[in-house]
Amino acid sequence: MSLSAWYRCIRGCEGRYSVFDVIYRCPTCGGLLEVAHDTAALKERSGAEWRALFDQGSRGRGQESGVRGQGSGVWDKVEWVLPQIRAENRVTLGEGYTPLIHSPRLGRELGAKDLWVKQCGVSHTGSFKDLGMTVLVSAVAQMMADGGSPVRAVACASTGDTSAALAAYAAAAGIPAIVFLPRGKISTAQLIQPIANGAHVLALDTDFDGCMRIVKEVTRDNSIYLANSMNSLRVEGQKTVGIEIVQQLGWQVPDWIVLPSGNLGNISALAKGLALAHKLGVIDRLPRLAAAQAELANPLYRAYQTGFQRFEPMTAGATAASAIRIGDPVSYEKAVAALRQFDGVVEQANEDELADAAALADRAGLYACPHTGVALAVTAKLARRGVIQPGQRVVVISTAHGLKFSEFKIGYHEGALADVVTRHRNPPVELPADAGAVKAEIVRWLQGQ
Repeated sequence: MSLSAWYRCIRGCEGRYSVFDVIYRCPTCGGLLEVAHDTAALKERSGAEWRALFDQGSRGRGQESGVRGQGSGVWDKVEWVLPQIRAENRVTLGEGYTPLIHSPRLGRELGAKDLWVKQCGVSHTGSFKDLGMTVLVSAVAQMMADGGSPVRAVACASTGDTSAALAAYAAAAGIPAIVFLPRGKISTAQLIQPIANGAHVLALDTDFDGCMRIVKEVTRDNSIYLANSMNSLRVEGQKTVGIEIVQQLGWQVPDWIVLPSGNLGNISALAKGLALAHKLGVIDRLPRLAAAQAELANPLYRAYQTGFQRFEPMTAGATAASAIRIGDPVSYEKAVAALRQFDGVVEQANEDELADAAALADRAGLYACPHTGVALAVTAKLARRGVIQPGQRVVVISTAHGLKFSEFKIGYHEGALADVVTRHRNPPVELPADAGAVKAEIVRWLQGQ
């Protein structure tokens, strides 16, 4: 099977560009590019054959001696991702194959009884961004190996998770990385990740959108390669999450997939992977999608209220869901197309709602980041309104590990979060080192259960 992929304009302009060109937008109209695949060649395998091949991968495909990509949920689907990448150039840290957890207890609390949580934070750097960064950095590694490329370093603007993923994968490949972060607006755990991995960290006195404006200006110099999600190579890795979900459900499609939405590359990627699976006969229908936004950073939600007739960038407010604190999302156009194709909806959650939902998730055995709290709160709102109907299967994508947001957890249980009612606060009980006092406290506690 001879497979290929290339860039094309999402608006339909003529032109085909190499995935190893340093190009991010259509030269004709300025629209974003996407990676296109030779679907005629892909259709040489039936849907059943693709399912069997991918199932083989989840049991260890690609683990032959000397093959890079071992244990990667992305590179085990290389034919759908970037078939031109040679095995020796794959930069992998074991991304993908993250758990899909059935959580009926949390589902009952939220009103969506058949609830599943895709734990993308159980990944090397603790977020779903690893899925896209393995593809992008591998492409850069091949560009450098082949010679003739102007690229000397990779760079991104970030609210934390993108910079962590870029720094780690670039370090594994030996490629210099530069990250632009909004000073004082990300968690300590997220800040230390790129520092520890040796990236050149620039903390700017602005927000994410300000960092994004600067990194786009800096990367006009083709020696510095842009690693944000406006680079379509990121989408190719991130799209595998949807394929993994249906694979983990025995190739059954859920009724809904709900995910936190900020810069909107993730919902675009999710839709792209599932649409390809449907076109190739791997799945028999498409799920509905729900984009979940924080109320203080909700430009997509506002546009949705107008039927996507009007989009107005905003200055995002301070939200605990810092990774989606984005007022001018780069992938807005792609996200709108995805929502229309998948009969999608957009809903928002305020600070109290997201914190309450994250606490409920924790009490059901998870450890949810605040962005996952947004998606869970939106799930509950949609269920209460009957948009998500009783008995429907719902998958919520948890985008990052809760350990990255310990300050948020501490603030909740100390009752220190603004605009949040801590209904499930559980502070430690301080007692003297006395067995009688301890026993009395245990009796008191058990009586309240």
